[in-house]
Amino acid sequence: MIFFWIKEAFKSIGRAKSSFVLTLISLTLAVILIEASLAAIQLSDVFQKRLKNNISLHIFLKDYVSYPDIKKAEKLLKNQDFILSVRYISKKQAARDFIKETGEDFRDILDYNPLPASFVVKLNTNVVKKDSLQSTINRLSKYKWVDEVIFRDRFLYRFLGYVNTGKNYLFIITGVLMLIAVYLVYSTIKLIIQARMQELETMKLVGAKLITIKMPIILNGLLTGIIASIFGIIIYYFVAKQLSAYSSLNHFIERYKFYYLITLALIGPVLSFIVTLFSLRKLSLKI
Repeated sequence: MIFFWIKEAFKSIGRAKSSFVLTLISLTLAVILIEASLAAIQLSDVFQKRLKNNISLHIFLKDYVSYPDIKKAEKLLKNQDFILSVRYISKKQAARDFIKETGEDFRDILDYNPLPASFVVKLNTNVVKKDSLQSTINRLSKYKWVDEVIFRDRFLYRFLGYVNTGKNYLFIITGVLMLIAVYLVYSTIKLIIQARMQELETMKLVGAKLITIKMPIILNGLLTGIIASIFGIIIYYFVAKQLSAYSSLNHFIERYKFYYLITLALIGPVLSFIVTLFSLRKLSLKI
């Protein structure tokens, strides 16, 4: 019986070549659209995490703080769970950085260094949120050796909000694309069933069981889904090769390569199987 189902599934491809091609194109587009949306969401997560890791606070120290107290302060900051890294910038280093950045040497005018020593701290990504960043700044400002806490990455912080909003839109777009993809495949499969309706009615008249009627169509859908996934994998390798020149994107693609190949291999057959079953739900032995 299984061989009969497989034989009939391949026969249906030969009898309805145009419908099979249409289903294959629709399903391939569905696989590509869904995978592209998933990749875009994942890429936005990686990009958002990198932005968060680059956000830092500048903690300026009071002039009277001694070197031993500075070392104690550095140790205290490093032990905080909301801080990833701490970098100390001495008054001399601050002067060198200022001269390098501005090209002006204030030592020609002043006989002392007005620039304070400071710590540059990078925060844990869980802390970089609108409702907790200001409280973190207030918390650090309470230390006696702190003169001022400056957050210089306002633009980066706003951009991070734009990325987060964009990710929410991507979720919506992915949902819409999935609905469109399902509708395309569903409509095409319904056309195939309608085109074969006379043949299916004949099978009913000769006493064929419902599973004998449905199974070749289901196998046909699975075969179409597998071929669509193969085309999706081929397109993935083509796109990956084109993007290999960009090191950051190439690293991202290689890192999640196994994930993309697995999802590409599954989306086609699973989507086709579910939609085919849904399309056949009203098919019965009634004449």
